[in-house]
Parts: sequence; C-alpha cells; structure tokens
Amino acid sequence: MNMLPPVLPLFDSSDYLLEGNSFVNQYITQLSIGSVTDAGLIIEHCADWLYEQRHSENNYKAYRSELTTFLHWCFDVASLSPIAVTRKDIGRYIAYCESPPTSLIGYFNVAQFKNDKSINDRVPNSAWRPFIGKKIDGKIQPYRLSDNALKTKIAIVSSFYGYLISEEYTERNPAQLWLKHSRFAAKKKFSLDEDDNQHAFTQLQWSYVVSTVTELALSQPEKHQRSLFLINLLYSCYLRISEISARSGYSPLMSQFKKNPHTGVWYFHVPFSKSGKARNIAVSKSLLQGLKNYRSYLGLPPLPASDETNPIFIRHKAAGHGRDSGMLNANLGIRQIREEINTLINLAADKAFNDGFEYESKLMRKLTAHNIRHTGITHDINFNLRPLSHVQADAGHESIDTTSQYLHTSQTERDQSAQNKPLNHLGDY
Repeated sequence: MNMLPPVLPLFDSSDYLLEGNSFVNQYITQLSIGSVTDAGLIIEHCADWLYEQRHSENNYKAYRSELTTFLHWCFDVASLSPIAVTRKDIGRYIAYCESPPTSLIGYFNVAQFKNDKSINDRVPNSAWRPFIGKKIDGKIQPYRLSDNALKTKIAIVSSFYGYLISEEYTERNPAQLWLKHSRFAAKKKFSLDEDDNQHAFTQLQWSYVVSTVTELALSQPEKHQRSLFLINLLYSCYLRISEISARSGYSPLMSQFKKNPHTGVWYFHVPFSKSGKARNIAVSKSLLQGLKNYRSYLGLPPLPASDETNPIFIRHKAAGHGRDSGMLNANLGIRQIREEINTLINLAADKAFNDGFEYESKLMRKLTAHNIRHTGITHDINFNLRPLSHVQADAGHESIDTTSQYLHTSQTERDQSAQNKPLNHLGDY
C-alpha cells in the first residue's frame, strides 16, 4: 500500500499535468461531494493556468508550489472555495503560513510525485511537505517566513485570482486587496501585473492585430486564413479559448453556427462547460461574411448545414501524439490556439513598434488570448453602443453587474450627457 504525505500535492510536473492523477482525482471528488462543491472546477482552472507557465521551469515550480499551499489551506484548513475567500481570510492564510504545523515542514526538497512501477502510475511522494525549513549543523532552526517570501507568495495568489477574473469565474481578488492594506502597500516592487488579464486592447492596438492578421491571410492563406477567422470569432462572440478548443468530450463543429428557422437570424451555440452556461450568441454581418470567406477557402459551401460535422479549426499538421495522433482533420486544442494567438499578437506588436508606437507595442505584448474576449465586450458596449442586457446574454454573464464593469466613460462625457436633463419630461422645466 502506498504511503501518502500528510498534505496531498495537487499538480504534477508540466509533462504530466493535463493527464491528471488518480490519487488527486479521488481527493478532489470527495471534496466536491462534501465541503467544497466547486473543487473540481477550481482544479481545472488551476491546471489551465499552470500549463501556461510551462515554458519557464522556475515560474512553473514557484506557481505550482504556492498554489498547492494556498489550496491546501482553502480545502483542508478553512473548507472554503477560493472564490469565497475574503481579505480577512487571506490574513488568516498568512498567519497559517507564518506558523505552519510542524508535521508539514520538511528540510530538503523532494519531488512531489514519483513513478510507481507496481501500479504503473504516478503517486504522491510520501516524503514531500508543503513548507521547507532550515537545518544548520544538523540542528533544526525555528521556521521563519521572510518578507520577500511572503510578498512572492501573495503576489502569485493574486496573479491566479487575476486569471480567475479573466475567466469570469470570480469578480474579486482578495489577495490584491490584502496587499493594498498590508504593510507592503507603499512598496510596489513586488506587485505582479495581475490586472493585465482584465485589460482590453485599445482601438489602435486592436486595429494593428486585425490588419496584421488580414495581411497574413492574404500572403500566407494556407496558414493564416484560419488565423483570421479565429480572431474574428473570438472578438465578435466574446468567446473563451476553452469554448472553441478541443477537449475531452467536446469537439467544436461548424454546425454550432445555426440559423433560426423563424427569423432567419444566425447565431453561434456554445454548450455548457466549466466556463459558463450554454448560450446562443448573435452573429454579426461581419462575422457571417468572415465565416463564408473561411469556408470558401476550405472548399465548403458558404454556410454550414445543421448536421455538419466538419471541425471549426483544423490542424495544419497531423497530431504527433495523444488521442488525435496521426489525424489531420482534428480540432485544435487549447494549447495550439493560445500559442497561435500569442504569435499573432506579437507580430502585430512588432508592426506597431516599427510604426513608432513603442508604448502601445510594449502593452500589447502583455496581452493574451484572454484579452480578446474582454476587448469584444468593451468595444461593443463603449463604441458599438450595444445595450448592456444584449451583451450580458451573449457574454454569458450571470449578473448585469459583471457586464457593467466594462462600461467606461470619461468625466467630459458624463458632463455633456448631464447638460440637458429636464426636471419634468412632460413640462417645460
């Protein structure tokens, strides 16, 4: 029988992260049934966020370590979902980290998981502990959390909340609130750009993205006709990457573009997922024309039939491994879509830089696929002047308050709109 550590590590190395782990799955299932009903969804979001950090081994390890410790406190100590955590709870978490149980302190670094050939599986390492103490000349020293370690710990948690906000799984960042009211508030060096996930492209920045992708689609159609429609769909329908990428049990199809038989209006259907409820999103004339152009390039009829099974975004090269190994006509996964979009954004930033927009270019390089959803919502509300209730429905927001956060007005605009307000709409005053 395998011995388990007193606290279960939750995330394996990046090579195994997306495969999941049977021990962790069992633990999370028990939590979901019992004290933390959304534990499974939280773990999925964590895995997606961590996977984005895989290209930097140091970042991946640091983020994984701090996230594991925080979720241990949430799940095992406080019996809370992270989205229920308040600023005061973050204070309780800090106190716990400053004086953790002795049984959870180790004195050397070990791998969190290891291979067990007897069961052909990865198992939690029984020697692993979430906190690392020091020994000097063989003597255990009192455990101490330095200010730098504390700031890094909370900054990483705050960055994760920024990701959850960008995925609209929560509207609050209690770690950021704690930092603002802490003794570190006056020192900005530790601050991560956790708000970057919430930013939208400016009109200028977005114009560079669109023009860059349009030019690429003309010069390299075999590679970038897909890119052009991908950008169009994400922006026009405010889609999350998870809603148009292949995953277990979901393969996005052309037939998700549907025509209302009574009104003749086209919409895009998004099924229920961890990111939100099922919804039908209104399709603009621009997107419908983009769909026709994209399908024409693929050699398909202008518009899809209700029973069409063609994938929306097919691979340019056959998959090298996994369940789609050897298949060319297979949907893109979340990793491929994110990497393609990040490449496009950087190419657009290069173009903006060459045109003299150095500051705009620098800001663009901080933005990712997440920000395209925010851009579509922000532009529709503030520039296209769509009603909040319409945007709320298309975005899949539970509350109009969430949608209202994208409404931006200047003091001048508010002054101008206030000038002609009457006291009595039916009178002369």
